[in-house]
Amino acid sequence: MKVIVKNGMIATESAVFSGDILIQDGVIRAVGQGFPAEDAEVVDAKGCYVLPGAVDAHTHMDLDVGIARAIDDFYSGTVAAACGGTTTIIDHMAFGPKDCSLWHQVEEYHRLADGKAVIDYAFHGVFQHVNDQILSEMKEIAEKEGITSFKIYLTYDYKLSDEDTFRVLKAAKEAGIVIAVHCENHGVIQYLRNEFVREGKLEAKYHPLSRPARAEAEAVNRMIHLAAMAGDAPLYIVHLSSKEGLAEVMQARRLHQKGLGVETCTQYLTLTDDLYEDPQEGLKAIMSPPLRKAEDGAALWQALADDQLDVVATDHCPFYFHKEKQYGADNFTKCPNGAPGVEERLGVMFSEGFMKGRISLPQLVRYCSANPAKMFGIYPKKGCIAPGADGDLVIIDPNVTHTMTKADIHGASDYSCYEGLELQGEIKTVMQRGSVIYRDHTFTGSKGAGQYLKRGRSVLAEGK
Repeated sequence: MKVIVKNGMIATESAVFSGDILIQDGVIRAVGQGFPAEDAEVVDAKGCYVLPGAVDAHTHMDLDVGIARAIDDFYSGTVAAACGGTTTIIDHMAFGPKDCSLWHQVEEYHRLADGKAVIDYAFHGVFQHVNDQILSEMKEIAEKEGITSFKIYLTYDYKLSDEDTFRVLKAAKEAGIVIAVHCENHGVIQYLRNEFVREGKLEAKYHPLSRPARAEAEAVNRMIHLAAMAGDAPLYIVHLSSKEGLAEVMQARRLHQKGLGVETCTQYLTLTDDLYEDPQEGLKAIMSPPLRKAEDGAALWQALADDQLDVVATDHCPFYFHKEKQYGADNFTKCPNGAPGVEERLGVMFSEGFMKGRISLPQLVRYCSANPAKMFGIYPKKGCIAPGADGDLVIIDPNVTHTMTKADIHGASDYSCYEGLELQGEIKTVMQRGSVIYRDHTFTGSKGAGQYLKRGRSVLAEGK
């Protein structure tokens, strides 16, 4: 099948230019002008920008959190992603049964995703405990499954000690594997949560107070130093939310630490902790780390403008507002952590970032497409518009203004944290490997059409 996307303004990670894109058998064959249209499907992108399909490097589809399970499975969640211009996700696995092998969750996630995902997908592994066998399995899984990143947590029930964290980093450095880390100081959070419960401070507004920015900053600092001591082990900080945490990152940048990647999320750039003031509406935004102040968002935007951060992801992990989120109605500590976002990210970033002049269009492409692909070993197959890349494209009309509503959401969630936000620009068409999977508000893809991606080495493992 031959497809030509013509008359658009093509946005890459380094430039914006007018041109056409020739796709054949699902792969971009050429970028230029004047391709013969015989026997080709022609997609007219006149007046629109054409971007590479977005890559969301941080989702939680079908995640079992113990007290609840994320309501988007790998079908509904990837439909939502596709409708928002995301054509690849890299999903974070749940911990699984206590003391299970790393292979247990690899097999479980293939069962959950294979034959359901409508877009291409990959997995991050996860540690819940550490021993020689587990470290050996990490290397085996990287080689056999192409899962070349694993996540550890510094809080929650399966948090790792500093000793085990260091062991993981040393082994990952040797194997060229990226370690992604949820950075919050567990002891401080537990103390504050217990104190608030004792004092009867149970409303949603106490959630951000129980997880202060300095708890993130301390853990970011600790991980940066541990990775450095492990020989600049490849380290990826997930969902950075605060200016205090950013200050630790900037110090590492000034010291030229190698192999350090840093992600923030759409919500930390555009939403604030004012949402927690309403005891009911605040439950929608209970996530960890919590939403911060406007000045935190401003600092993160500036870091993006200055190319000091690497990726904008979502941490997509939705629960029903009228069901699971109500577990926290009388005690915020009982509320499952997470919110939807996989569909909203690219549209919000295009409007709030590019259209408002906070970042350039090439920067948007880097943060939402190219860099996550590079960080996790799927570039240049994904994340770029160039010969040899998959024909994954997003066509955005910058001249359409619309207001985000619940009706815009194609996933299972019954709310969006961005409801009421006016957006400049609208996603018109999304293509995966040259096939249109979304057009004019309608999903046109197929269940199971997504392909599992065996990933290669990250640029972080190369010391970049």
